[in-house]
Amino acid sequence: MNQLIASFPEQLKEAMEIGKKANIKQHDKEIRNVVVSGLGGSGIGGSLVAAICADQLKVPFIVNKGYTCPEFIDEHSLVIISSYSGNTEETLNVLKEVLKKNAKMVCVSSGGKVIEQAHTHQKDFIQIPGGKPPRACLGYSFVQQLYILKALNLINGDFEQQLLDGIHLLEQEKSFIHTEAGNLANHLNGKIPVLYIEDRMEAIAIRWRQQINENSKMLSWHHVVPEMNHNELVGWRNENQDLAVIFLRNSDDFNRNKQRMDLNMKLMHQYTSSVFEVFSKGSSFIEKALFLINVGDWLSVYLASNSEMDAVEVKVIDKLKSSLAEMEW
Repeated sequence: MNQLIASFPEQLKEAMEIGKKANIKQHDKEIRNVVVSGLGGSGIGGSLVAAICADQLKVPFIVNKGYTCPEFIDEHSLVIISSYSGNTEETLNVLKEVLKKNAKMVCVSSGGKVIEQAHTHQKDFIQIPGGKPPRACLGYSFVQQLYILKALNLINGDFEQQLLDGIHLLEQEKSFIHTEAGNLANHLNGKIPVLYIEDRMEAIAIRWRQQINENSKMLSWHHVVPEMNHNELVGWRNENQDLAVIFLRNSDDFNRNKQRMDLNMKLMHQYTSSVFEVFSKGSSFIEKALFLINVGDWLSVYLASNSEMDAVEVKVIDKLKSSLAEMEW
């Protein structure tokens, strides 16, 4: 897993080359909504793209993480089917339903049944390199989705330079990122990480949580500011040194959210001594997101190393899939 995370900048470069060469046909109807369907490591890319495009996309964009597709999908919808393996049963069921809707469909996968179905039904697809854990292929996933949106004239191409700047930032800040992640990991040993972030950046907190779950084999949860100030904050009432709070912050967070985070940190210090901040670097949303994602990825493998866990194995998920395969739908 360490090598896969270390190669993230190179993966982003390769993903851009794949995206530039993709052949996406124009749709014969106006696109009025976008749905990305995918789960786990294949679904987080959609959440990230939704955040990246929030200030530019003129149509609704949702991420679907289940077995069924929204009823509103029709001939005016763009549906991106995202399954790294190509065999995710939930996503395949959505694909089957979407085929009945006459929507514009584009598949992103390394192979499997998703690519087979794309060939069979003559749907556009982008095939990405396979053979890796899906969570280690975020770069391939979300970059293709950006190029799909660009090809269909839903966003402009500004993201390309921002990606290049983000890649440069990761390469330039490599040493700092390792130090930040390693130091934080040493403070989180034996604790449950509680992640807070501004609402527009929630995809990054989701990524941190998922990586801590899968790579570190630890429980974790996240919430967003300001929403958590209307509910979860009340739960902070008793001392609990098993919890470690991490605020993921950005220089351009909404000013009132900055104030809220400062106040929240003071309150939480009353109940746990483990309260930390991680600040992003970079200028654009993409740069900030890539920086924080990379810190979180490295944190997860440092935590795994500290507890002598294999960051790659996910035996419990494999066991669940095997049990499900023996059951009737």
